[in-house]
Amino acid sequence: MTIGPTGSGKVPLARQMARSALALNIGCFEPEVVAKAKLCLLDFLSCAFEAGHHPWSRQAIAIAQGGGSATIIGTSQLSSPTGSAFANAVMGHGLVREDMHAASIAHHGVVIWPTLLALSEQTPLHGVRLLTAAIIGYEAGARIGRALLTSDLARLYRPTGLVAPLGAALGGSYALGLSEDQATSAIAIAANTSSGLNEWPHAGGSDMYFHPGFAASNAIKAIGLAAAGAFGSETILEGEAGLFAAYRRQAAPDSITLFPNGECEIMAVYNKPVPACNFAQTAAQAALRVSHELAGIDDISRVVIRAPDAAVRYPGCDSTGPYRNALQAKMSIPFSVAATLARGEIEEENYAGLDDADIARLVSVTDLKADPGFTAAFPGKQGADVTVHLRDGRTFRHALPDVIAATPSDIRARFRSSAARVLGGDRAHRLEQFIDDCEQLDNAGIIAAQCRLDATERTLRSAS
Repeated sequence: MTIGPTGSGKVPLARQMARSALALNIGCFEPEVVAKAKLCLLDFLSCAFEAGHHPWSRQAIAIAQGGGSATIIGTSQLSSPTGSAFANAVMGHGLVREDMHAASIAHHGVVIWPTLLALSEQTPLHGVRLLTAAIIGYEAGARIGRALLTSDLARLYRPTGLVAPLGAALGGSYALGLSEDQATSAIAIAANTSSGLNEWPHAGGSDMYFHPGFAASNAIKAIGLAAAGAFGSETILEGEAGLFAAYRRQAAPDSITLFPNGECEIMAVYNKPVPACNFAQTAAQAALRVSHELAGIDDISRVVIRAPDAAVRYPGCDSTGPYRNALQAKMSIPFSVAATLARGEIEEENYAGLDDADIARLVSVTDLKADPGFTAAFPGKQGADVTVHLRDGRTFRHALPDVIAATPSDIRARFRSSAARVLGGDRAHRLEQFIDDCEQLDNAGIIAAQCRLDATERTLRSAS
């Protein structure tokens, strides 16, 4: 047994996690857990396909150097594992519709899937190993995030950038069959790359889109260094200058147990129904119900939104404008509610009219308040309440105890639509089948390869 720096015989947290993760296999998980992993992969890919034309996606693709063998989704371009992971992570995050783990306030899938897909094209991985590695990645990142993140910390640092590299590093270590020492070092090295500042909601920058890209490419570098013999600080989590001391400014817990009592964090991940900030989802859904009862919006005199304290305090969520770009609007709970009331729907187009006079007026008469009940229920539930006051004294109110997640049917429908637009119907269907039958794949690299266009297909798709 490796002993800690004090000679106490206590196993460092990174090694605890590596040891327990490397002993797992797909049989340790219930069928619904494996099914959830497949849905998360389908949802990640649908986001990447849909966001491929956005400026931040094109920028990430543009800096990915050629000459490698790793696929950049929806293109004919190949790059190194780190280059493809960076570009694919940015695309997967590009709609702001990525999967969400509320307790860690993080988006793990947009880091885990780009990491594993890139690795799968470098080293043949059985489909079973790919799925198990992903489940481990979600678990490790989410468990660390639960212990590390507070609303105060999340106002400054992007949770995804802090904890997702560690989960992806452990998942990738499992995928490649690294030893306990190597996996421990991969976690430690990845922790040194924890990063992502939350100034972008205030300044209107596009920094946010690139956070998962850095996290995924850094996870691959950490795995590669560990495999090559680099030795990481195994007390990187609980040490006097470790992750908890640096960011939370508190001592780390004595242990971070993976899959306690058979519970899997990936089952606490929800798939967003609409492309907007996690914290804006429930309020917009409540506003949609209110909109169905309104004859119009001209008589609205006041809108009151109640949400968990974590939602009210997250950077950009309380913004009342002006909005420089769609990202600031997608982060704003007042804008999301106002646009839903004005349009009577929750769609991507809600965030196109940043100068819409009706939406601007509704934002100006909106109050966003923290609700003690919703705060107490968070993160297990993400409730919200929207009350609309009319000039004649009438009120309309709808409350939801929790966000309504996208259903498996929703996820598949949007995957089929987005994949078919990029790949064509036949290839999109084959890709879905490969994912559904992942346990039977001798080489899971075929999933990433199926997302690739050849030069002729790219020209044809661009022309159409």
